[in-house]
Amino acid sequence: MQTDSNCIFCKVVDKQIPAKFVLEDKDCVAIRDVNPQAPTHILIIPKHHVRNIAEFEDATALGKLFQAAKTIAQEEKLENGFRVVVNTGDDGGQTVDHLHIHILGGRALKWPPG
Repeated sequence: MQTDSNCIFCKVVDKQIPAKFVLEDKDCVAIRDVNPQAPTHILIIPKHHVRNIAEFEDATALGKLFQAAKTIAQEEKLENGFRVVVNTGDDGGQTVDHLHIHILGGRALKWPPG
């Protein structure tokens, strides 16, 4: 599994940085965001380091990340709805160069978001 020793999310995956884990399996971890933008704000992080979705080549692994989002939303009881966000690149608002999926819920979300 490829990791980047300078990547904050790789350090979270390796448990070098403490985080509130809500899920961990062989492919990914999910943690509570330290700066939540909604009552429920969870990040799903693949264990394999890849910068963003534009560089992600494994469709099966990507599908597993979205399945994890579905499972987490059910466990968090977000039955009234939730948003799944994947920021990519500077203009897309990506602040950590490690692919991650945001799950936002627990309140009505506005559109457009940005």
